Amino acid sequence: MADIQRKSPVQFNAGATRTEVRDHWTVALEYDDEGSGPYLVDLSHKTRWDLQSASLADHRPCGMAVPEKPGQCVLENGVMLNRMNRTQVAVWHLAGTAAALPEDPAYTDISEGAAFLALFGPGTFSITEKLSALDFLDPGKQAPFLLQGPFSHVPCQIVTLERGEGGGGIIFTCSRGYGHSMVHAIMEAGAAFGLRPAGENRFARWLGTLAG
Repeated sequence: MADIQRKSPVQFNAGATRTEVRDHWTVALEYDDEGSGPYLVDLSHKTRWDLQSASLADHRPCGMAVPEKPGQCVLENGVMLNRMNRTQVAVWHLAGTAAALPEDPAYTDISEGAAFLALFGPGTFSITEKLSALDFLDPGKQAPFLLQGPFSHVPCQIVTLERGEGGGGIIFTCSRGYGHSMVHAIMEAGAAFGLRPAGENRFARWLGTLAG
């Protein structure tokens, strides 16, 4: 039997200079001349779970307490929980090796059904203003926080992970079938700001500064 090959729904018009095969995904670690930002990184290989239950407070995904209110997020040890509504939480494994999917019917692994991207660095929110009317800089919300709505006319789950003098950034997911057109729209909107594709190493360094 041939080896399983998982393919990202996202393709950049640039070749990665360093890659790694991980759990049957070819992961881009670095691109040539990534520049000084802003950056767009493909995270579609990262494990993501959907947790649905009428009693969310009874669950502790990866040992974490579920955020109390829709829109609230918590990031601990490389795992992010996003409270979507009364009965649903998104579980995003952003760093390290993902835990095994719990043997609980409330959990579903949705990793291969969606594109997953990070957009961060100088000029990020000038780019997002060209693609969405959502308020990623809402002063009434503390980062990280979740927004659900259209980004480049595509329904998305989007987390403002950081906002600040360095530009900050977002991570977001949408249906797999929109991956190609989403990347094209973002790269076009970001061209004037020097937006370039970057590898997972660049994202890991950014995430590390937030965790530190």
